[in-house]
Amino acid sequence: MITVGVIGCGKIAQVRHLPEYADREDVRIKYVFDLCRERAEEVAERYGAAAVESYQDMLKDSEVDAVSVCAANSVHCQITIEALRAGKHVLCEKPMAVTLEECERMVEEAEKAGKYLMIGHNQRLAKAHIWAKKLLEAGTIGKILTFRTSFGHGGPEAWAIDGKNVWFFDKKQAFFGAMADLGVHKTDLIQFLTGQKVKAVTAWMGTLDKKDSLGEPISVDDNAICIYELGEQITGVMTASWTYYGKEDNSTVLYGTEGVMHIYENPEYSIVIEKKDGERICYSLDQIQTNTSQTKSGIIDMWVDSLEKNTRPEISGEEALFAMRAVFAAARSAEEGRRILI
Repeated sequence: MITVGVIGCGKIAQVRHLPEYADREDVRIKYVFDLCRERAEEVAERYGAAAVESYQDMLKDSEVDAVSVCAANSVHCQITIEALRAGKHVLCEKPMAVTLEECERMVEEAEKAGKYLMIGHNQRLAKAHIWAKKLLEAGTIGKILTFRTSFGHGGPEAWAIDGKNVWFFDKKQAFFGAMADLGVHKTDLIQFLTGQKVKAVTAWMGTLDKKDSLGEPISVDDNAICIYELGEQITGVMTASWTYYGKEDNSTVLYGTEGVMHIYENPEYSIVIEKKDGERICYSLDQIQTNTSQTKSGIIDMWVDSLEKNTRPEISGEEALFAMRAVFAAARSAEEGRRILI
């Protein structure tokens, strides 16, 4: 039996971490914590847990094997390091932290403590993405030349518990906007699909439309557009947006020497391959999660399985660093108006 605590009881904890832990008979949710005491108590009652006065209270309990960190971006590093030093394994939500130095410290502390650190980059666990990677490795579309990958919806205020008062809009708590919320997912995904790391970035990040509860422009980006250069001469575009006010876009298209692969772009088929000889191959596997249609992410299953088997999780802190280096390089590129090498 794995005993866990959940730090932060906002939307991501309530639609992913808590229900997915509860789905497993080999997991006990012992503690929850949230800055909003009433919210923590409601969640605790729902899952048969105890709502603690501070997250440090759960870290003191030797029965707790691991914690999920679902708090604001600005405290990811602090909470993670405290938990690791207390002897707990840590599953931290994305983005990993708000500076590259913090991310690297988290990895170092996990290594020092001999504990596992996993980051919630769940897109690589979607069925179509797993199958697409196998097809790409088999050379189905030949050598990958370019790509475009996009993650956009109407913004976190329509989804988050606190609406327009959501901490996502506050630079002090979030640091990034759409780039950290959505772009980090697609950055990790494209590296997963291609097997190549981002080597250089040219980016634009800005606020086009989104306003806070007072009607003022938010202090973080609501759109980010990045040109990513990957190893082996693969170049493509990653777009993250909080201003797609119609249907969400969570698609990826890869262009190769032998054809084109469309992933989660067709409402009927999760993968469509168009070969240059005219052949069309379609796979119906699943449909990607949306804010209004949350399905099981696979993150908690991977996390708990790694703890039970005592094996390093695939989406480890070390692996997440590759995506975070690209994210921070994008921010620097946007600020300085130039291409940044990683």
